[in-house]
Amino acid sequence: MDFVIKPLSPELLDDYLFFFDNMVFTEHPDWSKCYCYSFHFTGTDEQWNKEDNRAAVIKLIKADKMHGYLAYHKDVPVAWCNVNDRVNYERLMSIYNLDVTIGDKVCSIVCFLVSPEFRRKGIAKLILERIIKDYSLRDYDYLEAYPAVCNSSCEKNYKGPLSLYKNHNFRVIKECENYSVVQRQL
Repeated sequence: MDFVIKPLSPELLDDYLFFFDNMVFTEHPDWSKCYCYSFHFTGTDEQWNKEDNRAAVIKLIKADKMHGYLAYHKDVPVAWCNVNDRVNYERLMSIYNLDVTIGDKVCSIVCFLVSPEFRRKGIAKLILERIIKDYSLRDYDYLEAYPAVCNSSCEKNYKGPLSLYKNHNFRVIKECENYSVVQRQL
């Protein structure tokens, strides 16, 4: 299969919304309220809802503060990866108890979502390779990700499998009960 990988931009907002509104949450419809806003979100449980999250993501994309990659098959978005400067994910920093080393520029990969019918076709690998290529040319010291420790189902392994990262020269720098923190120097 041929896939085209594009970095998210305000011009791709409609494609992003189409992907989240129509493509990805057939197994877990309750996850559809996220819009990949989870690690940006700093509100309360009562404030976590689909409409507000969708509106917040639209604002972030239009302001060019939401970053990542969409993968397309025949001009239809079929996969997404959320990647951004680690300090832009306030909730991530607190949930994972991440240390901030003064001077280190770390880019975090927090989510891979692939439409069910396109899983196990190498899309995550293609997106990760594009991230490595693009972010190697930017002012970052490390790429970082947070894969689950156990090998769970595809949809629950949304942070990417540990094997994907190890196959691309990421090393485990922290192990916790449910996840690992992996890094690759750029």
